Amino acid sequence: MSAEDQYKRLQKDKKSLEDEWNTYHEKISFMRKALAIETDVTTKFKLETQLKEEDKKIKEITESLESIEKQLKLLLSQSKELHPIFLENKQINYELENSIKFNLFKNIIQTNHSRLRVLAGPGTGKTFSLIRRVARLIQDGICPSRILVCTFTRTAANDLKNEIYKLGVQGADTVYAGTLHGFCFSLLSKSIVLKLTGRVPRTLLKFEEKFLLEDIQNANFGGLRGCQKRLQAFNAAWARLYTEDPGWPTDSIDREFHQILKDWLYFHKAMLVGEVVPETLRYLRDNPASDERRAFDHILVDEYQDLNHAEQVLIELLAEAGTLTIIGDEDQSIYSFKYAYPEGITTFGNRHSNIQDERLQDCHRCPRIVIDMANYLISQNKNRMPRKIIPVNNSIAGEVYVVQWGSIEQEAEGIARFINKKVTNGDIKPGRILVLAPRRQFGYAIRDALTNINIQAYSFFSEEELDGNPKNILECQAQQAFTLLTLLTNPEDYVALRCWCGFGNNSLRKNIWNQFRIYCQQNSISLKEAQAQLLSGTFRIPRSEDFINRLKELETKLASLKNLRGLDLVDALFPGSEEWAEPFRSIASSIEDTDFDACKLREALWIKVAQPELPVDVDYVRIMSLHKSKGLTADLVVVIGCIEGLIPCISDNLSEHEKNISLEEQRRLFYVATTRSKRILVFSSVTQLPRKDAHKMRVPVITGNNTHANTIASQFLAETGPLKPNPVSGENFLRITESI
Repeated sequence: MSAEDQYKRLQKDKKSLEDEWNTYHEKISFMRKALAIETDVTTKFKLETQLKEEDKKIKEITESLESIEKQLKLLLSQSKELHPIFLENKQINYELENSIKFNLFKNIIQTNHSRLRVLAGPGTGKTFSLIRRVARLIQDGICPSRILVCTFTRTAANDLKNEIYKLGVQGADTVYAGTLHGFCFSLLSKSIVLKLTGRVPRTLLKFEEKFLLEDIQNANFGGLRGCQKRLQAFNAAWARLYTEDPGWPTDSIDREFHQILKDWLYFHKAMLVGEVVPETLRYLRDNPASDERRAFDHILVDEYQDLNHAEQVLIELLAEAGTLTIIGDEDQSIYSFKYAYPEGITTFGNRHSNIQDERLQDCHRCPRIVIDMANYLISQNKNRMPRKIIPVNNSIAGEVYVVQWGSIEQEAEGIARFINKKVTNGDIKPGRILVLAPRRQFGYAIRDALTNINIQAYSFFSEEELDGNPKNILECQAQQAFTLLTLLTNPEDYVALRCWCGFGNNSLRKNIWNQFRIYCQQNSISLKEAQAQLLSGTFRIPRSEDFINRLKELETKLASLKNLRGLDLVDALFPGSEEWAEPFRSIASSIEDTDFDACKLREALWIKVAQPELPVDVDYVRIMSLHKSKGLTADLVVVIGCIEGLIPCISDNLSEHEKNISLEEQRRLFYVATTRSKRILVFSSVTQLPRKDAHKMRVPVITGNNTHANTIASQFLAETGPLKPNPVSGENFLRITESI
């Protein structure tokens, strides 16, 4: 049998097994949910018995799939003849021919230029052209595993993977498609870098970073805010400006911060997520003969404007011996807090001679009125190339509403009522609705209002399950439970132990912890040994009674948990009676093996909480931040909380120049939110906020009364041009829309 026939047979077997796996997986998921709510002992026993049988079957299928994957990879590595072969040649060629009808797409897909820059506005088909370019490369005989496709977010990366898979090209699944951070983490894990440098790939969650910042802050660094800024600069390899070479800090204060931060991370056996790019860059620079420097012949980068200087340098290092295609739009650069460098795409020609430039400006997504308003809005930015997106001939007119309510509660109830009307009359499915909020308090209000009228809605804010104030013992119960689970799986997790000892104290017990840490370092002993000495009294720290009580409490809790598994473990850590525990219980109910241990539970929670994949094809309303909406589209988009102080939110501590830069970026963010809509767009604001909420959301308060602060609509609304509809009150908005 020829290699081609073997490959086709294996792919056919793989598809059959995948279908079978999906069937069993759906069945098991249904049974697990039934088991989670079942109270009858006999029925539970039957379900558990059935589940064990189904688990056994799905494990057998998984093993068969893994065996086929190994055979496929072996065939690909041994046979060059497989690289240009298509499973469905006619279909792929038809798709390519269909795309080539568009001259701009044709140039992007077919060029052999070593350096290609594509400036692509929202909805102009950049992903379409990028995927077809990958198909053309494989069709020309390029080994798929030597193609690297990078984008900025996990959501976009998953879309790329799915689209590449749909091409039907043999070997397309061996194209590396993912985020740059994911690629770097994979590279560092496979190489011996981490082992040789003594680094441990244990990354910090957002709430854990608060303990890090508390421990290392001092007056030299500008307090907590100053530390946060320096932490971002550290993650950008200290290249705050494009003129700065990523690598080592040049400023003396930065160098001091760098050393103190590194010491903390080394001692606690941890890494920051943002470290993986600088570490990878350092490794590749220092090892020019390494295989990784020559791993790819073709590199394609989407959302190039969102990369910082260190990331751009890393990409160019990987592409030095191959071709490089960058696609992006400086008008959609929204990550300055990580020192993203949007000018990198406009100055690309200064660093490379003889580049090929292409532009995509025909917007196939947005209605005409949305395109006009978006163009008018972004034209207010001065530091940009004068470009516009253009509606295609068959673009719809679209609907836009600008509405104002008296309060967050009125906004939530009114918008929920509007969405309910659209859903119940069959006009729009819930999964085609996005609600974007500048702060999670606005988002939660909408989510709860929709849930109250039986419209399914879920919010997707960063690590929201672990929200809370670690300095208040009653406001960080989720953080404590997750930390306890971490210590149950690894009692020597230094970061988790640091957090556990600090919960519930205004300084997070910084001073006592630092003495504890210094004692370990001076005596070359582990935290576990120091802990035992402290509890036995052979080592003493003044005024450490609360600290010692936390350690004793930890020992008691771990002892009570160590023999628990499955639902018993979940009930002990995340009680069903507690509202904060519900998201964790929901995640746990989806674990396939009901007899899971603490390690399996933590792994499932970590993936869903720390590395969530923003769902695309859903049957519920999605609520998220404006940043999170990047890369998504919906028939109905509602931007809530459009008030001055939030959209935009400009810090008083900035210079005038910095304020202008911040204003332009936040205008770009509003532009991104605006261009998510395919049919209907709603901008919503409120006239009042409770003072406590305004303080929590850092909204500047100028007028109001003892309990409430007055607010006004965002200046960005006035910048959307003459086609912007006249703003209406919430009451009139509902009357107008419900009469249509």
